[in-house]
Amino acid sequence: MTRLDPGLWMERPGFRKLLAALSGDDGATRLVGGAVRDWLLGAQVADIDLATRLAPPQVIAALEEAGIRAVPTGLAHGTVTAVVGGTPYEVTTLRRDVQSFGRHAEVAFTDDWQEDAARRDFTMNALYADPVSGEVLDWFGGLDDLSARRVRFIGEPLARIGEDHLRILRFFRFSARFAPELDAAGLAACAARANDLMALSRERIRDELLKLLALPSPASTVEAMVGNAILRPVLPEIGMAGVAQLRLLIDAETAARVSADGLRRLSALLPADAALAADVGARLKLSNADRNRLSLDADRSPAPDDPRALAYAVGPAAALDLLLLTGDARAGQWAGALSSWARPRLPISGKDLIAMGLPPGPQVSRRLGEVERRWVEAGFPADRNRVMAIARELLGMK
Repeated sequence: MTRLDPGLWMERPGFRKLLAALSGDDGATRLVGGAVRDWLLGAQVADIDLATRLAPPQVIAALEEAGIRAVPTGLAHGTVTAVVGGTPYEVTTLRRDVQSFGRHAEVAFTDDWQEDAARRDFTMNALYADPVSGEVLDWFGGLDDLSARRVRFIGEPLARIGEDHLRILRFFRFSARFAPELDAAGLAACAARANDLMALSRERIRDELLKLLALPSPASTVEAMVGNAILRPVLPEIGMAGVAQLRLLIDAETAARVSADGLRRLSALLPADAALAADVGARLKLSNADRNRLSLDADRSPAPDDPRALAYAVGPAAALDLLLLTGDARAGQWAGALSSWARPRLPISGKDLIAMGLPPGPQVSRRLGEVERRWVEAGFPADRNRVMAIARELLGMK
């Protein structure tokens, strides 16, 4: 029998109070999913999810009676967020699928733990823990799969993907995180149903893809995705050339001791084409800032002698991206400085040029731009008098 130490959760803020409210001592409520999996692996756990036999109205009533804030975050699917001790806990009533629609499911509540486990995606995510004894409950071989570092669908993979198309991307993300090799049956099912990704919102695809790319070593998994045409229906621009660039980027990040960044790695996967990057950014509904950064990352020109000049032009995040994407050996040297670099402001304005005798008009902006370029080349001197001297020299004035 596998057990976890209840001390892992009992001392968390408000947990004992929450457990008492939800009849955890009587077996009505258990820990479930990622927290159980990660504790078994000895990994850090941030969030704890709970499964309960109590129906949603009972959960809300029990929480309110105990003085615990209850937030109805997903009542149609049985989820209530309990906020206690400043910490949120998701509490979900045991469920079984009545009908599924590729991403959304019609559910019925149940009191059968195995029925609830059967509707989850992978065996390692269908592990439950008794909050009092720490006993781990496993109906589908999740403990063996976790021990073998194997990400395996519960039941028939094709059917599970049909219930929720996002499971295709989750299969690869979880495999990149936990498994040295892809489960053959799971891979075959994902390849067979890759077109199902077209039915997902682009936000869902974006979030899963960026999470995958931000993992420590996703290149082999991405290579398998490209080789099996998983991304072709939604991101046909990504090919094996992009995978090669991703590997080079990861090597550069490692050498420079720079943290992984999903957006930067997406840039590596795409051809160096700003217009194409902008199109992908729009398709994935990136924020305006991320869309702009993705486009800027498409310029793989060598960085100037002073990378701050690049940061001034494109921003510090894109500047570091470009140093890494071009394999610039200075990336490690400049990473820390760029992360805290604030864009300086030119100490003079067009009014100063007019005061020097330059006639008002369009040329003021043009000549100020020339002064700004000289100022950047000089290393951004903050001394106003020095910048005025640059302007006078440029304008041929004493």
